[in-house]
Amino acid sequence: PTSDDTPEVLNRALSNLSSRWKNWWVRGILTLAMITFFFIIIYLGPMVLMMIVMCVQIKCFHEIITIGYNVYHSYDLPWFRTLSWYFLLCVNYFFYGETVTDYFFTLVQREEPLRILSKYHRFISFTLYLTGFCMFVLSLVKKHYRLQFYMFGWTHVTLLIVVTQSHLIIHNLFEGMIWFIVPISCVICNDIMAYMFGFFFGRTPLIKLSPKKTWEGFIGGFFSTVLFGLLLSYVMSGYRCFTCPVEFNSDTNSFTVDCEPSELFQLQEYNIPLVLQPVVGWKTVRMYPFQIHSIALSTFASLIGPFGGFFASGFKRAFKIKDFASTIPGHGGIMDRFDCQYLMATFVNVYIASFIRGPNPSKLIQQFLTLRPDQQLHIFNTLKAHLVDRGML
Repeated sequence: PTSDDTPEVLNRALSNLSSRWKNWWVRGILTLAMITFFFIIIYLGPMVLMMIVMCVQIKCFHEIITIGYNVYHSYDLPWFRTLSWYFLLCVNYFFYGETVTDYFFTLVQREEPLRILSKYHRFISFTLYLTGFCMFVLSLVKKHYRLQFYMFGWTHVTLLIVVTQSHLIIHNLFEGMIWFIVPISCVICNDIMAYMFGFFFGRTPLIKLSPKKTWEGFIGGFFSTVLFGLLLSYVMSGYRCFTCPVEFNSDTNSFTVDCEPSELFQLQEYNIPLVLQPVVGWKTVRMYPFQIHSIALSTFASLIGPFGGFFASGFKRAFKIKDFASTIPGHGGIMDRFDCQYLMATFVNVYIASFIRGPNPSKLIQQFLTLRPDQQLHIFNTLKAHLVDRGML
C-alpha cells in the first residue's frame, strides 16, 4: 500500500489539480528546493561537502538494509542490525583512513598517534573486520542459517555499492570541485530534462522496468545535458576555486584551493570541422579543454547513467516496493535520488585516472622525505645519473 507523503500545505494549494499535474508541481517544487540546498553546500566548501556525502551514504545504507530487514522478515535474527552497522563502521574506517593518509600526509606525520595509526592502518582495519566476521559466525542459529547468510550477503553487497562509490566521490572532489559539481549537475540535469520531455512529449515506452520512461525523454535529456555540460564547464573553468585541487595546508590546518590553473582550464583555439563551418559561420572557436571532457561526462550521464536508475527500478520491482523510502515527497528516498550518481562517481574516478591524472610531484616528495637518509641518498644518486644520461644535467 502507498501513502500520500506530500506536505499538507502543498496538498491544499494543489487540491484542484489532477493527480498528474499535482505530481508535476510537487516534484518541481521539491526539485528546486534540493537544487537550492545543493548550491548552499557548495558555497560552504569542501569539508561540508564531504560531511554531506558521508550523511547521504549512511542514509542510503539505512534504506537498503531496512528493505532487506522487512522483505526477509528478519526480525528475530540475533545481532543482524548491530553487525550491519558495525561492518559499515569498519569499511568506512578503512576507506577514510586511506584518504586521510593520502591527502593529509603532512598532518599525519606531524602527530605521533596519527603516524602510528597510519603505519598500521590496514592491519587495524583487517582486525576490525575479522572481529565482525567472528561475531557473525558466533551469532549463527540453527533455525536461521539460510536467512542469516542471505542478510550477510545483502549487507556486503550494500557496502560495495554505497560505501565504495561515496569514497570515489570524495576522491573526485579532491581533484577539484569542478570534477565533483559538473558530473553531479549533469545527472541532475538529465533527470530533470528527461522528465520534462517525457511529460510533455513522451509517447514511446523506453524500457519495461520503468514504464513511465520514454524515448522522447531519453533523447531530449541527452541533448539538453550535453549542452548544459558545455555551458556549465565554460562558466566554472574560469574560477580557481572550482578548478584547483583541494589540498590541506598544514600551516593553517585548513583546505586550500589556490593554484596556477592547468592547461585543462586555459582557453585554447580549436579549428571547427570544414563540414560545420558553413553552418556556424566560424572557422575557429575558443574554449577550455575541460569542455571537451565535459562532453564525455555528460554523454555518460545521459546514456549510461540512467541504467543505474533502471537497475534500482528492477531492484524495487523484485521486492514489490515503490520507493526505497519516503524521505522526500514526490521523489522517494535518498537512494532514489542517488542511484545514478553512484554509477557516475565510478566513471568519473576511472576517467580521471585514465585520461587526466599523472603522478603527483608533491606527494612523491612527501614520501621521499619520510625515508631514511641512506635511502634518500640512493634515490638522489639514481635520479642524478638518469638526468645526466638524458643530457639534462
